[in-house]
Amino acid sequence: MNRSFADLGLPPSLLASLTVEGITVPFPIQAATLPDTLAGHDVMGRGQTGSGKTLAFGLALLARLAGQRAEAGRPLALVLVPTRELAQQVVDALTPHANAMNLRMTTIVGGLPISRQARALSAGTEVVIATPGRLRDLVDRRDCRLDRVSVTVLDEADQMVDMGFLPQVTHLLDQVPRKGQRMLFSATLDADVGRLARRYLHNPLVHETDPHAGAVTTMEHHVLYVDDVDKKTVATEIAARDGRVLMFMDTRRSVDRLTKHLLKSGVRAAALHGGRSQPQRTRTLAQFKTGEVTVLVASDVAARGIHIDDLDLVVNVDPPGGAKDYLHRGGRTARAGASGSVVTLVLPEQRREMRSLTRAAGVDPNTAKVSPGAAELTRITGARTPSGIPVVIPVPAPTPPAAPKGDGSGGRSRSSRSRSGSGAGSGSGSGSGSRSRRGSAEGGSATARTAGGGAAGKGRTAGGGGGGAKKASRPTGGGAKPPRVSGGNPSARTEQDSAGEPRSRRRRAPRNRRPGSSDARQAG
Repeated sequence: MNRSFADLGLPPSLLASLTVEGITVPFPIQAATLPDTLAGHDVMGRGQTGSGKTLAFGLALLARLAGQRAEAGRPLALVLVPTRELAQQVVDALTPHANAMNLRMTTIVGGLPISRQARALSAGTEVVIATPGRLRDLVDRRDCRLDRVSVTVLDEADQMVDMGFLPQVTHLLDQVPRKGQRMLFSATLDADVGRLARRYLHNPLVHETDPHAGAVTTMEHHVLYVDDVDKKTVATEIAARDGRVLMFMDTRRSVDRLTKHLLKSGVRAAALHGGRSQPQRTRTLAQFKTGEVTVLVASDVAARGIHIDDLDLVVNVDPPGGAKDYLHRGGRTARAGASGSVVTLVLPEQRREMRSLTRAAGVDPNTAKVSPGAAELTRITGARTPSGIPVVIPVPAPTPPAAPKGDGSGGRSRSSRSRSGSGAGSGSGSGSGSRSRRGSAEGGSATARTAGGGAAGKGRTAGGGGGGAKKASRPTGGGAKPPRVSGGNPSARTEQDSAGEPRSRRRRAPRNRRPGSSDARQAG
């Protein structure tokens, strides 16, 4: 018999907000972890992207803070995430429930004026949702103290390790009281995450809803073998299908080139990568969600922390670098029990590496040799010949900043009703038109406040969150000063763009990389 949220011991205020949001049945990761987290135990939870991790830790965090009020600059709970997109997803998912509990949330991410975030902290906030680099900047400036934090959450812990944020994470966790509760949630629990857990978690209870870390059963996997000369045409025909598609490529430059080609071919496409400012990225996502853009061409900035409802096709135009990356890219579809397909275009010289990658990912894909116009290509992807009439995507007007209210943030956020207890919020609001600073691995999002604070974007709320980006060799704090280099050779930055992506790269077969390797790619 399925347990209800009431059976799990949530307070009435949260039960009411869940009902208003249309979330009635807990997902497995929520049902498994909530009894332990509500009781104050440390927990490690693993679940596939879209499995409901955000509400799993978020509801427990809010319930345990019930009736408490934070002093200025001294939050009571901390959620660390690897990317600004995931930070916004968490805010969107938790906003209505924080409002119901009269708890304030603030987002602390790179790419926005640090003074604005300092003011939000000084106004008082119970929950801080942050990327590690920017929060460390504020802690070092003494704008934030972590000595009152009683609940700490590491979301997408494996990605934070892979992106090189471990020094910042450990620096922050060393300042959190040891007697507090710790929760660690991740898509994978590898050796590096295990070492982090052993250092900071106390006798954690481990919950794994997908012990093999493989793909969800509602997801179909296809490997399509193409010749080099046909690859661009095949990708263009897939993009011209009747329906939305998310396409992944290796580098910022290749993303821009394919997007330009698709627009000339008559496909309503847009690019998403780390070279775009946060407001640009937010508006592009909004266009994709509304259907004004039907094809989103992305680097791995979109692999985590971005939730698009009813997205049924993900195409790896360039194969991913490893099994973990494959699962995170594919996790943008088939969320919350929905169905979807992941298609990977593979050149002849990439076949052997692709077979190794899919075995490591626990995937048994369907394979086919395709060429432009092939019936099999149409059957699998809905591919068709594009119109050939160039299109122009209007640039939406920037979102006006909210009127100042003491701490420089806007009013309460509202969120639309969700259809299930899973997935991440699909928020598109950034809360600011401020331009992102170059050199930030985390990027920027608005300082969103709830229950008395600023403008987290509207969006469907739900339990899971995927989030953001791939490995980065040189993440930075995202502050106004030149970025710090957290390991590696500083001079090597000349080989990368402002987001840490390679400017160009020879095509090569995918390969498995050890976490945190120096050639790892940045967050898009």
